[in-house]
Amino acid sequence: MIKKKTQEQHNDFEDAFIREIDEELKNEKIKKIWDKYGLFIIIFVVAAVFAAVSFESFQAWKDRRNQEMSDTFAYALNLQNQGRYAEAKEVLVSLQNSDRGIYSNIAKMQEASLLVEQNQLQDAMKVLESITQNEDFNPQIRDIATLKLASFKLKDAPAEEIKTLLAPLTADQNVWKNTAKELLAMLAVREKDFQGAKNLYQEISESPEAADTLKARAQDMINVLSQK
Repeated sequence: MIKKKTQEQHNDFEDAFIREIDEELKNEKIKKIWDKYGLFIIIFVVAAVFAAVSFESFQAWKDRRNQEMSDTFAYALNLQNQGRYAEAKEVLVSLQNSDRGIYSNIAKMQEASLLVEQNQLQDAMKVLESITQNEDFNPQIRDIATLKLASFKLKDAPAEEIKTLLAPLTADQNVWKNTAKELLAMLAVREKDFQGAKNLYQEISESPEAADTLKARAQDMINVLSQK
């Protein structure tokens, strides 16, 4: 019994001693690693923390800036609604100059709407033309500007000019293709090409991407043109 107890104590001591040796070896390895790579570890940790903080700071700044741009644009719209056109234009121009992103693009589009509201159609068309020709503009906003410009030109601009303007928007992958086709159909009616207009309206009415209201409008026009 005594011998067994002594053996157990010896085993416990041996285990404790081995653990202590292991810890010493681990500490020694860590010390050697730290002595060799400590500076690089510090640099890495600092860089990682700095990157995380920089990202968070940039995101916060971006969110704050977007909110400021949004508030500025809303202020311009409010001025326009009050008929304070000169002040509204001043705010929109400042927004264009202070932001290189989407709000600058939208502000430019709103400037054209502001001019239309003041019956300055020619000046509005010049603004829209500048947007359609600017490759740095957001593609979707450029497409909307093209549609607006085409609708203003529909009254008396040469047919080929309008067709050339709208041609890129009639591609299958363009989300505005059916709206562009509707404008082309109106142009065909203007040119008394009633069959061409009817064909375009038919394409719209059969398009799975066309909105229900657009399909209904196209069908109404088909019914009218069928009587000619």
